Amino acid sequence: MDGQDIIICRCREVTEEEIVQAVRDGASTVDGVKRRTKACMGLCQGKTCGRLVERIVARESGRNPADVVPQTSRMPVRPIKIGSFGGSDDGGAI
Repeated sequence: MDGQDIIICRCREVTEEEIVQAVRDGASTVDGVKRRTKACMGLCQGKTCGRLVERIVARESGRNPADVVPQTSRMPVRPIKIGSFGGSDDGGAI
């Protein structure tokens, strides 16, 4: 099994080879890899794969893993009905 077959980001099905290629194409941070591959952007928001991506970036760039800037984290966003904020009606007249 080589890097082409190893899935690093299970949520977005991003392989190790895709991450390696992103680093070779100029990504020097986890956020750079995210922009190129969508790794760390699935339902887990990088909680499963973020550290693995950091290690790959460090390995491919010849840096210490501690020197790789971790990903920017954002809260997951899901649409909800406006009534969830305290009203029982969704769009009724006032």
